[in-house]
Amino acid sequence: MILSSLLSDGMVLQRHAEVPIWGRTEANREVRVSFMGEEYRTQADEHGWWRITLKDLPAGGPHEMVITADEERVIRDILIGDVWVLGGQSNMELPVNRTLDLLADDVRTIDLPQVRHFTVPMVYNFHGPQEEVTDGKWYAATPDQLLDFSAVGMFFARALYQQYQVPIGLIRTAIGGTPIEAWMSEQSLLAHDLRYASEIQKCRDDNYIASVQKRDQERNHEWYMALNQGDIGRAEGWHEAELDTSEWQRFIVPNRWEGELEHVRGAVWFRKEFELPASMAGSEAKLKLGTIVDADDTYVNGVHVGSTAYQYPPRRYTIPEGVLKEGKNTIAVRVISTHNRGEFIKDMPYKIIANGQELELTGEWRWRIGKVMPQLEPQTFFQYKPTGLFNGMIAPLRHYRIRGVLWYQGESNTHTPEGYRDLFAAMVQDWRGNWQIEDLPVIYAQLPNFGYSAVIQPDSLWARFRQEQLKCLSVPHTAMAITIDAGEYNDIHPQDKRTVGERMALCARKLVYGEDLVYSGPIYAGMVREGSALRIKFDHVGSGLTARGGKLGGFAVCGTDGVFHPAEAVIDGDTVVVTHDEIKEPVHVRYAWADNPLKANLYNREGLPASPFTTEE
Repeated sequence: MILSSLLSDGMVLQRHAEVPIWGRTEANREVRVSFMGEEYRTQADEHGWWRITLKDLPAGGPHEMVITADEERVIRDILIGDVWVLGGQSNMELPVNRTLDLLADDVRTIDLPQVRHFTVPMVYNFHGPQEEVTDGKWYAATPDQLLDFSAVGMFFARALYQQYQVPIGLIRTAIGGTPIEAWMSEQSLLAHDLRYASEIQKCRDDNYIASVQKRDQERNHEWYMALNQGDIGRAEGWHEAELDTSEWQRFIVPNRWEGELEHVRGAVWFRKEFELPASMAGSEAKLKLGTIVDADDTYVNGVHVGSTAYQYPPRRYTIPEGVLKEGKNTIAVRVISTHNRGEFIKDMPYKIIANGQELELTGEWRWRIGKVMPQLEPQTFFQYKPTGLFNGMIAPLRHYRIRGVLWYQGESNTHTPEGYRDLFAAMVQDWRGNWQIEDLPVIYAQLPNFGYSAVIQPDSLWARFRQEQLKCLSVPHTAMAITIDAGEYNDIHPQDKRTVGERMALCARKLVYGEDLVYSGPIYAGMVREGSALRIKFDHVGSGLTARGGKLGGFAVCGTDGVFHPAEAVIDGDTVVVTHDEIKEPVHVRYAWADNPLKANLYNREGLPASPFTTEE
């Protein structure tokens, strides 16, 4: 008998709904399902497929299910509650263990065995919808298991569980770097734009995919082989504890590669000597090296303590007991730049932590080039291609009854913001059709602040994208969690997933559970011209508008020339009045219009931030 991996120990079934249980056995075989004192019988079809439906299950558990056909299968520790699908790209995928620099104290308090998490394995399919999830298992939100949970999902589930005391099931189907097109059906994409047809058709050729992957693998292998064989630092032991670096050049960490290093691709070695007090020596220690572009191999006193293959993960390595010593110690980092300009990212921790003490590693280091290489051509990621993940990671979930969807995606679509609202609407329709739930709730996260800050950034792609996300609210049965204050300028994967998850939970409490509460920050609702001023109206003002931290900022205004200037803005009741001394005929207003908007501090009194907007649309 074959069952979906979703139907396994620890699963959460949707309460108060029609819940299918299905599988495959021998053709025409009788199937019996025993659950909660009831027995359900059916007969498999000529292909062996069978299905029964459980109805109106009350919240609770744990329960046990026995399925009997050509064999007997027992599924244990089943809970009944609310099941949420977690969709999107890396910020939805991001696990709890990537938030510990910020949220470790909070995470240590979490022990919620009634919250369960299932990760759908990455599968793309360009031939059509896949039938089943063939791998994966359910885990409970207990201290020994929750670090691999989606962080957004974990904090969302905790907020709902604390509110309702109902078990929560989370199904993470999210893959880093993916555009929305990967999560849409072929029918929807081609209805939107026929230009996708040729790429979809090309990806249907398994030989084409295999040849591209083989080419990429061979190219990467040859590049790294040439790098490693030609790296004089490896040959001469530049990682060793003792090395004369008096002739090496100076570099201040953290910083970008400048001057001679700016265009270097290949391996560059960085070293630092530091004095360690006796109180920090001998014991196991933690090493934090911010984030590094692109990859690194890191050594302490000649001992390899960690490696990271690409630029985004924080470098958090363990220095084994006995490696650090009183007095002089050395750290060596072999940085590999494949195609990006090398960098030690600023405003991140660079330190050693031992015995409750910290030693800073910022400041002067020394560097020397180990091997210069041509830029490595980026590889092809077929999981980014249109329709592949819809077929491989959404379609196989269609029989598993759910309560709603959380969606955190968009970074990979910011280069072409226009039209995202229409793609989103089509995707939502796809997913509602997939589960056959006409009003399936979809709660999505608006992209947070990221990049260098500015008051006015006319060409901001992220601001334009957030405007598209604002327009997505026109899709029925959706809600948007505004997160413009939850990002980090230097990390596209901000650690504050608690704020995101809890704001999504607020949206769910209103949209899904029907609570009468303020669940959103202020959202632009209209504009009236009053002489040389523009009065901006808002929805979701809650108990009133407020400027967090002082004078209201983040507003810009333009006249008939279309050029925006920083504006004066004053709260007047449930509106904001925007003026500029030199603009007598104001036409449009923008708020928080930048990748990382400066001074954008409009909130409602419930503590929820206003969404960025422009009155031009």
